[in-house]
Amino acid sequence: MNLILASSSERRIELLKRITENFKVIPSNFDEKKIEFKGDVPKYVMTLAESKAKEVKNTIAERKDAFIIGCDTVVAFENLILGKPKDENDAFGILKRLSGNIHNVYTGVAILDLNSGKTKTDYMCTEVKFSALTDEMIKKYVCSGECLDKAGAYGIQGNAAVFVESITGCFYNVVGLPLNKLSKMFGEMGISL
Repeated sequence: MNLILASSSERRIELLKRITENFKVIPSNFDEKKIEFKGDVPKYVMTLAESKAKEVKNTIAERKDAFIIGCDTVVAFENLILGKPKDENDAFGILKRLSGNIHNVYTGVAILDLNSGKTKTDYMCTEVKFSALTDEMIKKYVCSGECLDKAGAYGIQGNAAVFVESITGCFYNVVGLPLNKLSKMFGEMGISL
């Protein structure tokens, strides 16, 4: 099997290695701004995941037994999508908003079977509750630089772990790749990873 991860995310690569060592990484260059958010978060993340996988599909010559995994993770709070922060001030504002509140992390997953042309898409949602954060805690975290390339301006697997009071749902979804969901999706396609 020729398995391709359409993401350069170190976290996704590390997570996928937990269930298989046999895959290649071909990052997607899909422009996420092409997809407009119309209020339906699950549909939005699944569309983004599928679009990323389809963009990589065009670079694959050998399609026999080839599968592409596309993913997209967003943080949703009060009907807003909180993406990656533009800068440190934006990161501070995002974390200030999440402080003491519950938000949802959605990951869309798409699997393209290049042999059959079939696509399977699904999503996972995890509820995350942050403790009340002081401005000093937020500033210290923002200064670490860890927040700048992450949806919602934090990485649960990193130094922001201390912000998390509780989670309801899949931890790996918050990191960026819901392994149980991915395994089930492949299983529904008749494939064991």
